[in-house]
Amino acid sequence: MNFSINNKVVLTNHVSMEQFGFGTYKLTQTEKLTRAINAAIKVGYRAFDTAQLYQNEKQLGQALKQCGVDRKQLFITSKVDNSNQGYAKTLASFEQSLKDLQLDYLDLFLVHWPLSDTFFNTWKALETLYEEKRVRAIGVCNFHISHLELLATKANIKPMINQIEIHPYLTQVELVNYLRVQKIAIEAWSPLTRNKVINDPLLVEIGDNYNKSASQVTLRWHLQNGYIVIPKSSHPDRIAENANIFDFELTIEEMKQINGLNKNLRTGKNPDEVYKKNGF
Repeated sequence: MNFSINNKVVLTNHVSMEQFGFGTYKLTQTEKLTRAINAAIKVGYRAFDTAQLYQNEKQLGQALKQCGVDRKQLFITSKVDNSNQGYAKTLASFEQSLKDLQLDYLDLFLVHWPLSDTFFNTWKALETLYEEKRVRAIGVCNFHISHLELLATKANIKPMINQIEIHPYLTQVELVNYLRVQKIAIEAWSPLTRNKVINDPLLVEIGDNYNKSASQVTLRWHLQNGYIVIPKSSHPDRIAENANIFDFELTIEEMKQINGLNKNLRTGKNPDEVYKKNGF
């Protein structure tokens, strides 16, 4: 199973995106974010994930503008914030995101959370943006099977991606199987369980076999499961370490052992609760 940092996942509309990308959550300080982006570019990252919620689109746009890599070689994702959901507000917020990111188009635009009041209208706005070729692909985040089945009752375009919390402590087997049948790509946020996995005895032991850290083992587990994964760090050495996972391969038995670590542990909100409350 050969992987590299340039490995691509082909979405249902034939758009290719990097399987291994860079998350920017909580990276808001301009100098720190710019340093992180430059370190990531140097190592080989070309996919970058942000969101209106993160309040760093301006800083990221400037950093990417100055990174020395041609726009066509970058894959940039953002997400509509809960406060901006609804048809007109989503379209307006998208324009602001483009302006802040200094872009003419986005590669991927996502609904950040399912909200009951704006559920269909927000997706209709994303379909409009896709049909107008303002964005190359559209998808959702944090959608359970129930949300996806509800969306399917009125959607003209099926989401190409579902970005969900997934890691060895939250394997979401039923949802993963459903997404695979539906051919909706799976993207993992919080892939390292907000660093809760880094001292896990099993992951440390497996890592010792390959001279790798528990974090590296976990990220490799994501790749071998076929997930798109977007680890985040502000430290250049950690950014490089996270990307140094392409020179070893976990065995089938090791993958099974890691799958067995599941404890249904969420580090974020349960999407059902967000949906019912119509936000946080």
